[in-house]
Amino acid sequence: METTQYSIPTTQYSLPQIASQVRRDILRMVHGCQSGHPGGSLGCADLLVALYFQQMKINNRKGKGGYLSFNLDGKGEDLFFLSNGHISPVFYSVLSRRGYFDVKEMATFRKLNSRLQGHPTTHEHLPGVRVASGSLGQGLSVAIGAALAKKLNGDKNLVYCLMGDGEQQEGQVWEAVQFAPNNNVDNLVAFVDVNGQQIDGSTNKVNNNRDLGAKYKAFGWRVLTVDGNNIDELVTLLSKIKRLVGKGQPIAVMMKTEMGQGVDFMMHSHKWHGVAPNDAQLEQALAQLPETLGDY
Repeated sequence: METTQYSIPTTQYSLPQIASQVRRDILRMVHGCQSGHPGGSLGCADLLVALYFQQMKINNRKGKGGYLSFNLDGKGEDLFFLSNGHISPVFYSVLSRRGYFDVKEMATFRKLNSRLQGHPTTHEHLPGVRVASGSLGQGLSVAIGAALAKKLNGDKNLVYCLMGDGEQQEGQVWEAVQFAPNNNVDNLVAFVDVNGQQIDGSTNKVNNNRDLGAKYKAFGWRVLTVDGNNIDELVTLLSKIKRLVGKGQPIAVMMKTEMGQGVDFMMHSHKWHGVAPNDAQLEQALAQLPETLGDY
């Protein structure tokens, strides 16, 4: 399948080209402050790029400084909520590359007085961030609330949420999983990043989730699967989802990814969940990722 070209803002790039730049941004941000979570960020880059640069309906009006206008209520737009907030580097990169704020601001990641905190916050007033996240297990509940608000407002747009598979060990997740089908929250799409890794090791060893898809299905969700590191497959699935919403069931996507995707020595291990690369490792990693949009 040929990958479509998308405009940001005036030059044509493919989604894989954008994702490569996002992965470079992730590595440089985490290296710059020697702190952060590169592993899951690298693994989820393809999804966020597909959402923000191709699938989601967002407000393209320009505001102050020529950046995208942003309203917290999100009326008339699709909404995205990042529940596993520790992968903030990928979120910040995609938001800035999409035009919410200057890409140069990524250089302030995790530094004093920066709007780009280690976990996204709202009191910093960073455009694109609608909820503080990082306290794992809460994002799905917030997304359900936003989806219900859209129904009350007659807003036909969708709400997307991303969670980690280690995060599925949180009890609040399952309260929300039970609530959504029982209340016909069928404008909600929840992605679970199934990379099999969390900070202390593999999810199977720490607290085995067993068959997450079967669990969601048992609670009343429509369950789909996707290779989360194949952008063409993601685009196909996201297009399919738009034909499946509004039919009485929320949709859960079990998204198989590789932690550290794109950097060979960061893959297949939980080691890079929350470790920053040193100078030599950064150089080695960047050599594997073509610079496309230009480094900040």
